[in-house]
Amino acid sequence: MSTLAHAPTLPHGHLLRGRALVLLAGAFWSIAGLLVRMIDAAGPWQILTYRSLSLVVFLLVILALRDGGRPWAALRRDAGLSMLAGLFLCCAFSCYILALTMTTVANVLFLLTAAPLLAAGLGRVVLGERVRSVTWAAMLLALLGVGIMAYNGLSGGNPVGDLLGLGAAFGFAGFTVTLRKKPGIDMLPSVVYGGLLGCVIGTVAAVILEGGLMVGGRDLLLCFVLGSVQLGAGLVVYTFGARHLPAAECVLLSLSEVVLGALWVWIFFAETPTPTALAGGAVLCGAILLYALSGLTRRRPPIGVV
Repeated sequence: MSTLAHAPTLPHGHLLRGRALVLLAGAFWSIAGLLVRMIDAAGPWQILTYRSLSLVVFLLVILALRDGGRPWAALRRDAGLSMLAGLFLCCAFSCYILALTMTTVANVLFLLTAAPLLAAGLGRVVLGERVRSVTWAAMLLALLGVGIMAYNGLSGGNPVGDLLGLGAAFGFAGFTVTLRKKPGIDMLPSVVYGGLLGCVIGTVAAVILEGGLMVGGRDLLLCFVLGSVQLGAGLVVYTFGARHLPAAECVLLSLSEVVLGALWVWIFFAETPTPTALAGGAVLCGAILLYALSGLTRRRPPIGVV
């Protein structure tokens, strides 16, 4: 879920703190699949509604604490751009929850790793950012990994879940590129707007497709943990950590989400991805490692270069 912002050079203590916070964010994000698997009866649109609602409430409290009890001031700043970013984020949220209910957690997490490379491609098209040759190579490698996983989905008879996982990656990439239009923009208000849109879309879809919003108390609690702890706390921790690190290192460290997310459902639900999915996921992660490691070996890039 990492965004691609460039961090200034900071003392060693700040770097260690930043790395710890980004790793912690990945750990928070990694429990999504586990929590969704623990839900008994709530449908995906009901999950999206209550997850989005709890995310909005959580972030409004954070903004109020940060801005002296005036969260609305943050929401009014750069509102147009934040709403557009929120629209992309809502798309990502929706596809992510739907994908988790249709395919394995590992498949979804592997496909999400493509988001930074998709953001690089979109940045070239939308913002005119220069793309380095190593980034193009990583993008082609990632495309190969997606192709392998797509073949696995087709042969398994359920390609929709994998397609939705890729849709979530596109949503996160669009969110990242939109925020890059204005360096230094506050990320949290755009997440609030994404949560509000998720509430609206989830409510409408739940009423039409799932018979309403009534869910059991246990499922409701899990949905609120998904929004406030898994996603909200993860985003806040990541925001604090990412300001101390280069973008490439954030991408690399946030891969902990993929490893831990697959591990949790394997331990608690014995959910194991197929060998083909593992092969495609390994290629995807290899592409991200190539991209991230190349960023760690160069000086801070000029603005507009990915």
